[in-house]
Amino acid sequence: MPAKNMEELVALCKRRGFIFQSSEIYGGLQGTYDFGPLGVELKNNIKNAWWEAMVYENDDIEGLDSSILTNPLVLGYSGHEDTFSDPMVDCKSCGLRFRADQVPKECKPEDLTEPRQFNLMFKTNVGPIDDGSSFAYLRPETAQQIFTNFKNVIDSTSKPIPFGIAQIGKAFRNEITPRNFIFRVREFEQMELEYFVMPGEDEKSHDKWVQKRLEWWNNQGVPTKSIELYDVPTEELAHYSKKTIDLMYKFPHGLEELEGIANRTDFDLGSHSKKQNELNIGSSVKENKHSNSKMAVQDDSGKWVVPFVIEPSAGVERGFLAILNESYFVEELENDKTRIVLRLKPHLSPVKAAVIPLKKNNTELVEAAKNIKNELQKIGLGRVIFENTGNIGKSYRKHDEIGTPVCITVDFQTLEDGSVTLRDRDSMEQKRIDIDDLNNYLIKLINH
Repeated sequence: MPAKNMEELVALCKRRGFIFQSSEIYGGLQGTYDFGPLGVELKNNIKNAWWEAMVYENDDIEGLDSSILTNPLVLGYSGHEDTFSDPMVDCKSCGLRFRADQVPKECKPEDLTEPRQFNLMFKTNVGPIDDGSSFAYLRPETAQQIFTNFKNVIDSTSKPIPFGIAQIGKAFRNEITPRNFIFRVREFEQMELEYFVMPGEDEKSHDKWVQKRLEWWNNQGVPTKSIELYDVPTEELAHYSKKTIDLMYKFPHGLEELEGIANRTDFDLGSHSKKQNELNIGSSVKENKHSNSKMAVQDDSGKWVVPFVIEPSAGVERGFLAILNESYFVEELENDKTRIVLRLKPHLSPVKAAVIPLKKNNTELVEAAKNIKNELQKIGLGRVIFENTGNIGKSYRKHDEIGTPVCITVDFQTLEDGSVTLRDRDSMEQKRIDIDDLNNYLIKLINH
């Protein structure tokens, strides 16, 4: 069962080293978090799973890693400078500032200022002189650099339409009120795909990607039954969107967006293209006087066409929180005891296996356990750890709590017949297995 509240997940993350408040020793920095030893492993595993599903499993999708610093012209023509803002109000009573739709009940309407627009983008000076004449933005999303690299990728890979460009990377938004742990923060990572299709093929492609994303989340441990599809009403759509389906998940703090799949039409490539008047662009775009590239392809008749874009966009941190929430269980045991267990999918588990000698001071057992750990690590499935605590029971409970799918105990029988004890995280069942069979066992477990 998912966690009862956010506090349970926050406590686990701090206690076990998943997530820490950034700059905590100086009082923290609102809207920023540091991922600890286990958190960075889980986060990387989520990103790797997304990358494999997008890039490795699809021959029509290529990867990109673009710069964070962004030319202001990119975000000018994309519409971000004009529209990327939230309404902000101040409370005259408590002195705090809020997004207009997130004012707490304690603040009375008569104490609020009139809403005013607040641009969410971070600016930074470029060059040695900070006089405001030369600046860049920290990208508010990873999408725009995908669009500006559209022709570079097509020319270097010779990809025909339809094809996609995938990117995982940092984005920055100066949120007025960061909240709900890592759900809404100022520095975060996005996993975004821009999938380019010919006009007329966009609706079918959009439907396909909604289903593909539901399947992917299910494979990560967020079942389809836990997700609601929200067809964003016309009046709520972003200015570039023809249709958007949000995957809504019930986080500990409430039902909110986990991922959005948008039909962005020809707005993006049309906005960044030169010679726009020659391209029959359907979207309302700003006249571009700076681009040196025609963001279009030729169809079979030789006519220039601006592709439509289907965009599945997910936040890594939101995915992390949903996966953690779905895997969190508190189980009743004998003698009125309980255990916390993270039933993470094995491919996502921060630690794939723990190798534990029965006696911490026995040289033979310790050496045998280290050898097993080293051999399993060579498989390349992820992190395998050697743990020499001397307390098997506490080690098992720790690894239940951090989601390790299997613990391997090296005992005196190991020295006699070359077998070890395997303990399964979810069932707590134990069985003997030959050391020679461990590699195949772990490969099958993690890749299942």
